[in-house]
Amino acid sequence: MFPLSEENKHVAQLLFSSGTCPRCIFRLCGVDLHAPYRHPSKELFNDLQKFLETEKDELIVEVPNPPLKKIRLQEDGMDNLSGNGEEGISAPEEESIASEPSNLSVCNICLGILQEFCEKEFIIKVCQKVEASGFEFTSVVLSVSFPPQLSVREHAAWLLVKQEVGKQSLSMGRNDVVQLKEAFKWITHPLFSEELGVPIDGKSLFEVSVVFAHPETAEDCHFLGEVCPDCFKPAKNKQSVFTRMAVLKALNKIKEDDFLEQFPCPPNSPKTVCTVLGIECTHGAVFVAGRYNKYSRNLPQTPWIIDGERKMESSVEELISDHLLAVFKAESFNFSSSGREDVDVRTLGNGRPFAVELLNPHRVRFTSQEVKELQQKINKSSDKIQVRDLQLVTREAIGYMKEGEEGKTKTYSALIWTNQVIQKKDIGFLNDLKDLKIDQKTPLRVLHRRPLAVRTRAIHSMETRYLDEHHFRLYLKTQAGTYPSPLHCRDLARMGSVCRC
Repeated sequence: MFPLSEENKHVAQLLFSSGTCPRCIFRLCGVDLHAPYRHPSKELFNDLQKFLETEKDELIVEVPNPPLKKIRLQEDGMDNLSGNGEEGISAPEEESIASEPSNLSVCNICLGILQEFCEKEFIIKVCQKVEASGFEFTSVVLSVSFPPQLSVREHAAWLLVKQEVGKQSLSMGRNDVVQLKEAFKWITHPLFSEELGVPIDGKSLFEVSVVFAHPETAEDCHFLGEVCPDCFKPAKNKQSVFTRMAVLKALNKIKEDDFLEQFPCPPNSPKTVCTVLGIECTHGAVFVAGRYNKYSRNLPQTPWIIDGERKMESSVEELISDHLLAVFKAESFNFSSSGREDVDVRTLGNGRPFAVELLNPHRVRFTSQEVKELQQKINKSSDKIQVRDLQLVTREAIGYMKEGEEGKTKTYSALIWTNQVIQKKDIGFLNDLKDLKIDQKTPLRVLHRRPLAVRTRAIHSMETRYLDEHHFRLYLKTQAGTYPSPLHCRDLARMGSVCRC
């Protein structure tokens, strides 16, 4: 069933005779049914011609003189005046109304987007690129980037339609027009899904991006820069100030009369169709987490590079992530952990929680057995570290690992030597100290990666074990982020010790 009604005929003829494709006519007439857009372009063209045959003859009788191509709306939004103040209609010249547009003509609204780029031949070409990219995926999200001047042309067409329906005492709001991206999605999503054999899912981590451009009409937006200069501000990462969002902002701000003084309505027909600047496939990051033990006292957690010079041969990060990078076929990674230890500190017990964010991975599906084998491979590659509980996790799980990091506690054990002879009673007072606050400067050894600052930390409790007249063992429970350092007798004296070294 053809989606246009008799009340749409006049507007449809005006648009069709000015070079607008059937799908854009549907959009501007507010057709929000998916099925009509999915018919082949040639079929839609022929059906629209048959629908408009009567309307075309009526228009020729109604318009004895060639009307102007440019309209101007008055304050009431209904009147259409020519340049000399005489009344006219907002239609192209009589000759173009009487003639039928060529089947090969490029749409003056979508610049060909809803013509050849919605056909199966183009979809197959895109899918061939996707399959050649080497990515694993179980669903896909399709992202398209259209030239910003399409918004300008659609705005001009909407003003034309708005005036024409106003003559019938009807209203046409901006939201009544079906957006170009919506129509493109209705047509292409089923074709992509069928060709790739996976569902189209807006939440999919695998994205196929198609970027369109139309150099011939690139200057369509430039007048907006003069009328609404505050809408276009240079940005470091943008090649042009005429971005889609900036253009839409200007179109919402500009007055209708000012727009129609600057831009033809309906828009002029282009000679060329849009070009495809690029087809890009990307996969969202995947996360691998686990725990690591470090057995070496000459291994930093992350690469230790100062002033461009590597200080240590390797790191925990590299010993783990290099294997993951290769297996997941990822472009890069980010390593994070729940806290960190110094280069000369071992990490024993259950190990320290860590996570690796793998960026743009080509392989993402692993069985539990394959993950277990990957863990074994990491462990066999070095005797400096061991990994356990390796698993694929969500982004949210990484947040849980970092959550409350400042509230965690650490325990240290230090062997203390004193120059003077001490008795057990001399160190007993340390057992009674609770929640001791200290102001801790950034240690010299980490100044290459952390700013110099004073940070308040808490020593929650201390416990002593007397060994002999010159030695005792000190156990400390501290706030996370408290850096351990050797305790001298003078430190103990400041805390109330009777030692007089």
